[in-house]
Amino acid sequence: MAWPDSPGGTPLRPQSLMLAFFGDHVLGEHPLCVYSGSIIDVLGRAGVGEQAVRSTLTRMVNRGLLQRQRQGRKMYFGLTPHATQILHDGGKRIWRTSAVNDDWDGTWTLLGFSLPESWQRQRHDLRSRLNWSGFGPLYSGLWIAPGDVDITDIVGELGLAAHVKIFHARADDATDIDLMIRDAWDLESIAARYITFDKRWSAYLGNGSGDPIATRLRLVAEWLGTIRTDPRLPARHLPPDWPARPAEETFRRVAAETGAPALQMAAELLETTPLGTS
Repeated sequence: MAWPDSPGGTPLRPQSLMLAFFGDHVLGEHPLCVYSGSIIDVLGRAGVGEQAVRSTLTRMVNRGLLQRQRQGRKMYFGLTPHATQILHDGGKRIWRTSAVNDDWDGTWTLLGFSLPESWQRQRHDLRSRLNWSGFGPLYSGLWIAPGDVDITDIVGELGLAAHVKIFHARADDATDIDLMIRDAWDLESIAARYITFDKRWSAYLGNGSGDPIATRLRLVAEWLGTIRTDPRLPARHLPPDWPARPAEETFRRVAAETGAPALQMAAELLETTPLGTS
């Protein structure tokens, strides 16, 4: 299978594939470290060159996402607690949360903030975290998300608790929710990503071609890249032909088709050691 571009036409970042790798083959009850040579081999199968793998490992160590562990002349890499939490959160979004929000209860979470003009980095960080948490900008300093979203930990981590106000509410009958959604979120862009994903991966189904471990890494990384910009808006307020459902069905079918072969290949390729063993 020739590797397609990722959603939106942007090539997948090595770190996205690295996180997919650790989430699929390292995250678990018994923490493991993986030999760097094994990581280079597997990501090479997904189209990432050795130098890019090595530099990505170094950056992730520096960012507190991975930890090194030496055994003899070999270097192994394992997850830090911070990365473990990130992967658990991502895994919940990928495997246990539907892309289609059929059970919305009519509530909204509103977050208002006012930051000094000089706080450009803090403003960027807050908006990035809000986007990932499903918020859209109703106005410049007022963001909104469907449902009861607990954003207090994120605000606390960013040190912005004194500058943020959070409310949970329902819209008045006079509010046109369909129009509000179209104003706060770019529905065309979100839909296009689902359509692109579905078209690309539907072509894979049933042909069984390619390398299963590399295929699955790209599948998971691309799916997360697709859903991370989707706030899971209420299905009743979206177009009837909203493409999230068929795209998700395609994702789960390809995931099921590649799951066992990828695990078998990982057992053959990966040299691991328990985290903390020296």
